[in-house]
Amino acid sequence: MDTMSGPYLIRGSVALPESELMWRFSRSSGPGGQHVNTSDSQVELRFDLARTEALPPVWKERALRRLGGRLVGGVVVVRASEHRSQWRNRETAAVRLAALLAEATAPPPKPRRPTKMPRGINERRLREKKQRAETKRGRSARDWG
Repeated sequence: MDTMSGPYLIRGSVALPESELMWRFSRSSGPGGQHVNTSDSQVELRFDLARTEALPPVWKERALRRLGGRLVGGVVVVRASEHRSQWRNRETAAVRLAALLAEATAPPPKPRRPTKMPRGINERRLREKKQRAETKRGRSARDWG
C-alpha cells in the first residue's frame, strides 16, 4: 500500500501532477497512545499554484484570485491529521486539495436575470396581509371592559 491512489482529478481531464506536490510529515496531536509519539502521521501538502503548468491559464488566474487570502507566496497548503495512518492522511490531504482547486477553478455562475413579480401574486399577498392585520386588530383590548 505504498502507492497513492491518484491521479487526483480536478475537473475534466486536468489532474494534480505528482511531481508538483510537496509533502511534509510531522507528529500528529490527539489520541493514539504510544504510537502517536513515534510516528509522523500528520501530513502537510503544498502546491505551488503560482508556478504550476498543470492548470490552463484561465483556471490558474481564477484560482489565484479566489484563493488569494489562503495563499502564502503563491503556494496553497492543506493539512490532514484525522487518521492515525500517514497513508490515509496523505489520501485525505490530496483529495482535499483537488476539491479546493476544483471549487476555485469553477466558472462563475450565470448572472441572475431580474424578473418582475406577477400582479396576481402581489395582489394575493397584499390581500392576505390586510386580512391578517384585521385579525390582529380584532384582538385589541379597547372593546373589553
